[in-house]
Amino acid sequence: MRKSLIAALLAGSATLAACGDTTGEQALYGAGAGAAGAAVLNGNLVTGAAVGAAGNLIYCQENPGRC
Repeated sequence: MRKSLIAALLAGSATLAACGDTTGEQALYGAGAGAAGAAVLNGNLVTGAAVGAAGNLIYCQENPGRC
C-alpha cells in the first residue's frame, strides 16, 4: 500500500507541478504539488513534499524541452 501511495504521489506531482526556471524553483513547485497530493490522500505531508520535489527535479532534468 505504501509503495502505491508513493507512486501515486510521484505521478501526481509530475503532472501537476510546473518545472520552474531554476533547480530551487523545480524543487519548490514539486514539493508543493507533492504536499497537496498527500493532503488530498490523507498521507504524510513531509513525505509527499519530498517525493514531489524529487519527482519534479528528475522529470525536469530528464525532459528539459518539456519545461
